[in-house]
Amino acid sequence: MATASPTVTFWGAAHTVTGSMHLVEANGKKLLLDCGLYQGKRAEARARNTQFPFDPAAIDAVILSHAHIDHCGNLPNLVRQGFSGPIYCTPATRDLSAVMLADSAKIQEEDAEYLNKKRPRGESLVQPLYSRKDVVGTMKLFQALSYWRLHSINHDFQVKFVEAGHLLGSAMVQLVIPASPKPRTITFTGDLGRKGMPILRDPSEVPEAELLISESTYGGRAHDGVEMLANDLLQVVERTINRGGKLLIPAFSLGRTQTIVYFLHQLIHDGRLKPLTIYVDSPLAAAASTVFKLHPECFDEETALLLQDDPDIFGENLVRYVRTVEESKNVNRLDKPCIVIAGSGMCEAGRIQHHLKNNIENPNNTVLIIGFQAPETLGRRIVEKRPEVRIHDRMVKLNAEVKVLNGFSSHADMNELDAFLKPLAGHVKSIRLVHGEPDQATPLMARMKGYGFNDVAYPERGEKIVL
Repeated sequence: MATASPTVTFWGAAHTVTGSMHLVEANGKKLLLDCGLYQGKRAEARARNTQFPFDPAAIDAVILSHAHIDHCGNLPNLVRQGFSGPIYCTPATRDLSAVMLADSAKIQEEDAEYLNKKRPRGESLVQPLYSRKDVVGTMKLFQALSYWRLHSINHDFQVKFVEAGHLLGSAMVQLVIPASPKPRTITFTGDLGRKGMPILRDPSEVPEAELLISESTYGGRAHDGVEMLANDLLQVVERTINRGGKLLIPAFSLGRTQTIVYFLHQLIHDGRLKPLTIYVDSPLAAAASTVFKLHPECFDEETALLLQDDPDIFGENLVRYVRTVEESKNVNRLDKPCIVIAGSGMCEAGRIQHHLKNNIENPNNTVLIIGFQAPETLGRRIVEKRPEVRIHDRMVKLNAEVKVLNGFSSHADMNELDAFLKPLAGHVKSIRLVHGEPDQATPLMARMKGYGFNDVAYPERGEKIVL
């Protein structure tokens, strides 16, 4: 039995919320926990995503917590640079990753084409980070594993996926590493969801482990209660519609869009909101909603029962899914009250930028922010209510109302994180907090120490822990 101490190096989502990637080395093998895209300033993001701090060909396997692009989005580049091992995840994560990565490749190709048109004479051509062909090769490496069972990986490790309640197919990862005199264990929370949110099952208890790697996105902030979300959304919609304005909702096409559509469907179904035109301007969201319906095993009991009586809870009869560019332009030209839900969630790309550019100078309109906005993104500048913001190389006045409803976040807040983690005091030797900015991770770290955890830290990028 090998006895060398396992190590974990934190290469992504360290002191930030994006680009999740952690390298586990044990018994001569190398595993990656997630391989996400880093999102931020264009030049920095390009450099960080292109260059791995290790040899991709030396990685033996990837364990993927879920299909959000900041967790899976750099897998095709890993494969492009030599990785050829298995990618383990749940069945729903595999199916959603196929949709997400194909869309990401399309964006990479379109961005490269745009930059090449703008490049100064004599500069080399910009290459996409990866292509749709790379995605096809990547998907061949995916191996789906069921929840709750301990699965053997290459006869060297065991892995168990436990419900994380964050996204369809999302999982906490419990990793068991053979060692003498006893196995070593690591739990990676991935992104932890919230209890009581519609559609998905609640997160399970966090598995005990020698090392716990926990997200900390909202480690210092409380959300509004789940029971208040419908009322909060109703007030924003009615206030905007009564002004004769448009409600623009930047939303991640995967997860957040389906949740908002569900809430709007229930408000109209219950007679609390008059029917109105709702556009989901995202081909990706349409494809993702189809995948959702293929995996009812991931739904909570209430949603499963609702589907039996009303198969339209994801809005096929309520929502107009906008697929073509011309249809999207027509929505932009509309001069009547409506709701427009479009990607991307941080307003950094996609069709939401066109809707914002054409609508945020009108004070009758509202921009509703329903998720975390990373620093240096357009979404963060809107949340900060800057007088002007740059969209497509043009400065636009921000006259529209800006409303933030963090309760729609699919991340656990400070109180929920405490409830998940506090019971592990005395059962976990070390905690490392990732996927959080300093102002959120620092108070969570202090509270964990107060609960009796002796070794709690917030690692820098490239920092290593030896078990």
